[in-house]
Parts: sequence; C-alpha cells; structure tokens
Amino acid sequence: MKALSKIYTVLVFIFLYAPIAVLIVYSFNASTSTVVFSGFSLQWYKSLIHASATLKSVRNTIILAVTSSVLATVIGTAAAVGLEKYKKSAFRSSIMAVTNIPMMNPEIVTGISMMLLFVFIGRIIHSDSVLGFGTLLIAHITFNLPYVILTVLPKLRQTDKNLSEAAQDLGCKPVNAFFKVVLPSIMPAIITGLIMAFTLSLDDFIISYFTGGPGFQTLPIVIYSMTKKRVKPDMYALASLIFVSILILLILYNLVQEKSEEKSNPDKSARR
Repeated sequence: MKALSKIYTVLVFIFLYAPIAVLIVYSFNASTSTVVFSGFSLQWYKSLIHASATLKSVRNTIILAVTSSVLATVIGTAAAVGLEKYKKSAFRSSIMAVTNIPMMNPEIVTGISMMLLFVFIGRIIHSDSVLGFGTLLIAHITFNLPYVILTVLPKLRQTDKNLSEAAQDLGCKPVNAFFKVVLPSIMPAIITGLIMAFTLSLDDFIISYFTGGPGFQTLPIVIYSMTKKRVKPDMYALASLIFVSILILLILYNLVQEKSEEKSNPDKSARR
C-alpha cells in the first residue's frame, strides 16, 4: 500500500507540474514551435520587454490584485473579528451562509450578475462607460472576502480570549489591546488570507471578463484575446516569470512562518 501511495503521489505531482515544466522549457526555445525544441535562446524574454500592451496588462493585473487583496484582507479580518463576537446565534449562521455563497456559486453566474448590477447602476447615473477599474475592484473584493474570513476565523478561535482581557486589566484600551495582543497572534492567518486573495485576483478571468471594460484589461483577458489567433511565445516567458515569482514568494513566506513558530515554541526548536 505504501508503494501504491507513493506512485499515486508522484503521478499527481507529474499531472500538476509537467505542463508548467514544459512551459518553462519552451520559453527558452529558439523557434516558435511548441513541439520541437530547436535550441536555447533568450529572445522571447527580450521581446517581452518591448511588448508594451502585454506589460500594461501585467501592470493593471498587479495593481488590481494588490489593491483588492489588501482591501479584502482588511474588510475580511474586521468581519471575522465581528463574527467571532457572536457565539451561536441565527445572525452568525445566516452571515456565514451568505459568506459561503460566492465560494459555492459558479463564477460565470457571479460575473454575469455583477455585470448586470453595474450596468443597471450606470443607467441610473446616466453613464455608458461604468465598467472599468472600479467595477473590477469591487468584483475582486467580493469574491476574495469569503476566503479571508474563513482563513482568519479558525485562528481567532484558537486565540486565548483572556489575552485581550489581561491587556485591558493592565491599562490598555480595547482598541489598543486588539492591535497589540490579538492582531499579532492572528497575523499568520491574515498573511495567508492576503496571499490567497492576491493569487485568486491575479488568476481570475471569468469574473474579470464580465465586469471589466476596454479601458482597463488584465493579463488573463489579454491572453484570451490572443488565443483567437495564436499565443505568442513571449507569453511563455511571461508565464514562467510569474510562476517563479509566486514560487519565491511562497518559499519566503514559509521560511518566515517557520522562524516565527520557532520563536513562539523555543522548546521544540531546542529539541531539534
């Protein structure tokens, strides 16, 4: 059984990462072929520097992902703290049910419904060009919020409730007690929610396709428009750079989290 489980794990990893490995290899291909590797070359990375439309979409995507993930993290953390105050009640159950809807709802339904809402609001304010960065930002915050809330809530439940009360007994105001005691204890969950929201926003296509406008296009939409003809090989180089950047970010985050756990548990680090 152990041998079968190892084989199964290897097959899963091959299925997940083999396409990415092929993408990275062919980003260094000297020709435009996706079948024959004719030689090592950096020409597609060089041509990427001069692709102004692609770089503009990358900038738009990063701006949108950073802004929406930060706002969703702030709002989601505040919502999780508020929900934790309500123990077992119908209000908490109803709010949690509403929170789970964007996660369970198909993205195409969410995208179309939000597009109809924005167009309706545009008619009320007599604006024909309502779709743009603002609508994209609202849409991304909406589908990122549940992930942040459901990431922070378990950490809040694990936090000792007496810490905040002890800080207040020592002279801290409730707000200062939260920022000095509670917030540092739930910070790993907040960072996890932030990274998850950033990744989801960076990757989203369906909701962005319906809620975005021609004046502000993200990278997935630009790549989709290229598939109607042919995806240029410089997209392989761009995708490889994005993958490596995300991988480095996750490795650094895991290292920082491991060091923080060692500081908080000195006994375990001493045993190692």
